[in-house]
Amino acid sequence: MSRFPKFNLAGTSLITSCPVADDVMQIKIGFANFKLEVLQPPTSRTHALFARYSTSNSIISDSSRPDLFYHPVSLPIVGSAYAVSFLTQSPPTPDSCSVMGWLPAETAGAADAEAGLNEFVENSKFRIIMHEAIQTGLEENVDDIWINAALQLQQGWMHIHDSRNLPALGRIGNPDDIIASVLVQDSKILPDTYQSMSSHRLCTSDGPTLLTEGLAAKLRLLLEGAIVREAAQ
Repeated sequence: MSRFPKFNLAGTSLITSCPVADDVMQIKIGFANFKLEVLQPPTSRTHALFARYSTSNSIISDSSRPDLFYHPVSLPIVGSAYAVSFLTQSPPTPDSCSVMGWLPAETAGAADAEAGLNEFVENSKFRIIMHEAIQTGLEENVDDIWINAALQLQQGWMHIHDSRNLPALGRIGNPDDIIASVLVQDSKILPDTYQSMSSHRLCTSDGPTLLTEGLAAKLRLLLEGAIVREAAQ
């Protein structure tokens, strides 16, 4: 009997399904300990449920990470997958710059295997626009957290840390969680000195990238503009 596809991240099942009533199927999905629930009508076969779900316009949101949304897409070779995005709008194409990355519905070649962190594929298009948003946001002073951090530092290089795993006060963060560095002089950020960090990962065992509020809002604004342009092409 077909199984509903599962994800697994750091040993935690990310997506499961179970009937909760005659006319309701409960689906849970999330990164690590982040979980959410959506309701979908059941079908006679679980693989048919997934087929209906992956071609619908439904959006899956995460109650523990309300900034994250999962969009069912179909990818070449991989097939059915989930596109992870900060936007509620469905991506115009599966490889849209609005997509942070993809999680396959199943591990290739193993029907019962669970896709997990090692199967998460980053989208290089997203990374480019993310750095553009952060650098522009720092230049426009959209985020009080980094303005205050520069005031405290006064002089030197300041790391832009991923908020999913902030370092202890006075410590340098994990290389996976350092998004970029920028020079501070006289307590002012110099945006032109912005340097992205190649060691940063969009998804770790602590979850997907989490930006501070001002930078996250700037990123969403740029992503929204980008998908409008993509849709018009």
